[in-house]
Order: sequence, then structure tokens, then C-alpha cells
Amino acid sequence: MAVLVDSTEPGIEELRKEAELVAAALKVQLQYLNIVSPKDIGTAFEDATKGRAQAVLALSSFVITSQRRHIAELATKNRLPAIYPWPEFVEDGGLMTYGANSNDLFHRAATYVDKILKGAKPADLPVEQPKKFEFIVNLKAAKQIGLTIPQKVLARADKVIR
Repeated sequence: MAVLVDSTEPGIEELRKEAELVAAALKVQLQYLNIVSPKDIGTAFEDATKGRAQAVLALSSFVITSQRRHIAELATKNRLPAIYPWPEFVEDGGLMTYGANSNDLFHRAATYVDKILKGAKPADLPVEQPKKFEFIVNLKAAKQIGLTIPQKVLARADKVIR
């Protein structure tokens, strides 16, 4: 599996360690492809093809997110199933996403701002984990790469783009 990363992104080493643990458990080999600027994207996909990647995992970073349409196009062109960190990737032609619901995160952040503006000390507020997750599948993208998504998987999706 090709993993699109930005090595300059804060916290990337922790994400890599977690990815390695999951990959080892699933017996999947990871190929990290560094994208620190838009010019790195084409090379990353060439390297994924040379490395015989069978899928793509895009991790979140400013560069990767800002180039989501281009990345989704290259994944489709190279017939690589890809999973992305944010729904916007799928809305822009990517195959699928699974992660924390962005709107829920923003709503919960607003409640923290409200508490702070009303006098709460930030250090006294609890750290919370995301509670609401979403799984979105783009059937148009699946068709373009020749992938059939099983009905059981589609039934679990929160949203299906047809």
C-alpha cells in the first residue's frame, strides 16, 4: 500500500508508527511516498506504480488536502483504490473516506470556545476524542477503476455518491 505523507507535518512520526502496527497485523507492506509540495505528486504516483502498490492511503496535510482533486485523478488514472482523510476528497472524485465527522468536530470546538469565552480555563477542559465517524463511498470513482463495491459495504456507508 502506498502511503502519501508530508514528512514536515507535525505528528507524522506517531501516525507512521500507528500505520506500521496495523500494517504488520494485516501483513501489508507500506510504501511511504513523501509529498511536501505539489510537484512531488506525480513522482509519488510513479513510485507507487514502480513499487507495485495495490492501494493508496492519503494522510492529512496541507499540501495533500490542497491537491486532493489532482491526487484523486492520479489514483483513478493508475487504477489504484484509495482512501482519504476527509470527505472533500471523495466529493472531488476520490474513492472513499472513513474518519471523524468534520462538522461534529467543528461543533464541539465551538462549545469549547463558548466555555472559554464564559471564563473557563482551557487547561481545565477535558481532552475529548471524536465521537462521530463517517464512511463515504464514491461509486463513480469505483467504476472508473473497475472496482465493484460489495452491497454489504455500501449498506454500511453513511453516504454513497452515485
